[in-house]
Amino acid sequence: MTMDSLRSNGLKPTLVRGDLIDTPLGVMIALVDAQGALQRLEFLDDEVHEPLIWRGYQLQREAALVAPVARQLDEYFAGQRREFELALAPLGNAFLHEAWKHLRQVPYGTTMTYGALALKLARNTSARAVGRANAVNPIAIIVPCHRIIGANGSLTGYAGGLHRKQALLELEGVLTPARQQSLL
Repeated sequence: MTMDSLRSNGLKPTLVRGDLIDTPLGVMIALVDAQGALQRLEFLDDEVHEPLIWRGYQLQREAALVAPVARQLDEYFAGQRREFELALAPLGNAFLHEAWKHLRQVPYGTTMTYGALALKLARNTSARAVGRANAVNPIAIIVPCHRIIGANGSLTGYAGGLHRKQALLELEGVLTPARQQSLL
């Protein structure tokens, strides 16, 4: 639904706070709550999720609230930050929050398989359920779903595109040129 179709139906778009962030991998949109806790961080040309601003939401630019996110992303891309120190408030059910919490524990410069992450959840969870939690992860990079790989070591789906997943793993030193060739 576009902004014009919302207006023609008499509907008022929902206002969200956030701002755009320029990164070496493309423009991202960060959405925050009133206290500045990060609710969403996604690439504008995300291949899986349609960015909220195209679904009847109107972005209220709040650069000051998003500044800590932008600064820490800049530090990450400059190789100066390995862990993020941001308040997070993603929307999701209890299982998703548990899965995302475990994702945040996958260290910089490492990868883990979907199956191994499922075992860490300490419940009878399948690798598919973990894959689904990854697919709906609303906070790219900071909740590092890019570090989760297939059981055979292959790079598998990433909402921001496999080219970005590869670039993030290269940045973190996980992928060497020889390893990249074996995964493609």
